[in-house]
Amino acid sequence: MRFSIGEFSRMTALSIKALRLYHEKEILIPDEVDESTGYRYYSETNYNSARSIRILKELRFTLAEIKEILAECNDETDMLAHLQKKLGDVRREINRYRAISRSIELILQAEKERPMNKEHAFEIEEKEVETLLIAGHRMKGRYGDVGKGFKLLGKALGRNINGKPMTLYYDAEYKEDDADFEACFPVRKGKDAEGVSVRELKGGKCVSLIHAGPYETIGESYKKVFAYINEKGYTPQVLTREVYLKGPGMIFKGNPNNYLTEIIVIIEG
Repeated sequence: MRFSIGEFSRMTALSIKALRLYHEKEILIPDEVDESTGYRYYSETNYNSARSIRILKELRFTLAEIKEILAECNDETDMLAHLQKKLGDVRREINRYRAISRSIELILQAEKERPMNKEHAFEIEEKEVETLLIAGHRMKGRYGDVGKGFKLLGKALGRNINGKPMTLYYDAEYKEDDADFEACFPVRKGKDAEGVSVRELKGGKCVSLIHAGPYETIGESYKKVFAYINEKGYTPQVLTREVYLKGPGMIFKGNPNNYLTEIIVIIEG
């Protein structure tokens, strides 16, 4: 038995426009096309494929993915591997949107509280920072992974830690996934170990600003620092520091609006 495109459209809840597109993309090829009229006719087998297409579209598979699945799978049982992969993709997307939602909430909250926190605003200052003995764990990846470095150092150095955690940034630019940075702690003493470098971090004259609030808004403070440096005609070193004076603990994250992060840029001249 065969069905006209109109009948098939009603049966499958797929528009004629969509059916023509699927034919063009070779996703759902009609059982027969009349050479003289160009009319498309569909079969029972087409119906089963159309049902699968509608379900996969509702599950947010792309047309390219649907074409691949239909070519590889003989029945719905064969689709399980594809569904499992899609489930993983969806879960990752959910986590990404949760992170975005949280970032938006923090920014909005910080903006609402800004007028009340004007008395906590900090000024840019020039000062000398001392040479420090530090233990560092150099990393490549996303900035948000720095916490893993601090945990590693905490286990390796323990009671020899002698100050606030800091991050050293080796890139002259922002990088999305392959940033070069180092989690560090000042230490009383220590020695190199696997993944841990103990050495002196040279001090010098710097421009410093304490950023109050969540890390998501720290770009505003960097703007102030670099504007000041350019106005004064200083030459900044590529290696910059962030010292976490007040931030999330190992267990309790606290209120991000109360975080205090000191930006330190060593200058020459």
